[in-house]
Amino acid sequence: MSVLTPRRLAVGVVVLALFAVPYVFSAYFTGAVASRALYLGLAAASLTFLASYGGIGSLAQTGLYCIAGFVMARFIVTNGVDPILAAVLAMAICVACGAFFGAISSNSEGIYLLMITLALGVITFYFFSQVPAFGGHEGINGVRTPGFIGDPVREPGNIYYTALIISIAAYALVRYVGRTAFGLALQGVRDDPVRMRALGYNVRLHRTLGFAAGALLAGAAGVLGTWHETRISPGTIDVSQTIQLLTIAVIGGLYRLEGAWIGALVYTLLDTYTRGLTGRFETWIGLILLAILILSPDGITGLAESLTRHVRRVRRPSRQPVPPAPSAPSETLTQSSALDPRQVAR
Repeated sequence: MSVLTPRRLAVGVVVLALFAVPYVFSAYFTGAVASRALYLGLAAASLTFLASYGGIGSLAQTGLYCIAGFVMARFIVTNGVDPILAAVLAMAICVACGAFFGAISSNSEGIYLLMITLALGVITFYFFSQVPAFGGHEGINGVRTPGFIGDPVREPGNIYYTALIISIAAYALVRYVGRTAFGLALQGVRDDPVRMRALGYNVRLHRTLGFAAGALLAGAAGVLGTWHETRISPGTIDVSQTIQLLTIAVIGGLYRLEGAWIGALVYTLLDTYTRGLTGRFETWIGLILLAILILSPDGITGLAESLTRHVRRVRRPSRQPVPPAPSAPSETLTQSSALDPRQVAR
């Protein structure tokens, strides 16, 4: 019989609150903020997964995001494929491209790995911006959505619930994979690749498979983002968008999976409601990012955990050592008399 712990209760409250968003907030907030935060968080989760479970810093996740979006849009608009089938085919191609990216870059580490993945992302951007079959600089417009989603502008609740369910499933899947033999081996590669290689593990293969798993998350985000916008263009995968995705992951907590969606929500709120107040949105987001990193290098989730530990230490009663009880006078006198011969003679 499961015990209802405070953590499980908090998770249940958060899930119920997320399902109540379309009923509590306006249609504009549901479509422009909540839905966007969900699929951007899913894209950031692909980066967080690689960093936290594999120790891999990848800047190619935005490129994988748009590979799925462009391929699906091409199938739907040009070839007339059903949106669900087009999404499945696009995600399969995205996973294959992720494995290819991983095979190229998994033999490198540190700054070299970052530069290789950045180069792969830039190559992806120029490919989709220059190939006429994918619309060139204009991209692909008029992407149809599945029947259960309908019009994401007039009925934003449908795309929101779709993104929410997929995000919950992705979160549960990553947690499950982290406890499997592959997930544990990937974490071992993260901690000490030399020892794992000495134990007989194929480090490069595990990193390549990790890239493929991350591409699955990025591909799902690309599908949701294209359905939400009903279009996709090369501007979605330029260098600024790559920096945006990295910023989202760092704000929430680069090594905490739930931080991907928290960072996406914070970024989307700032992007939606501060651009009308100031024309220097990038400056403000940079200052906020700097403040978060100074207060907590682990992002918002790390700061919340630190505050929780501090509150627990304050509430915990201090245990002071209890001094030993003094001996009774009668016992002391008896013991001293037994040891002193003169006391015995008297």
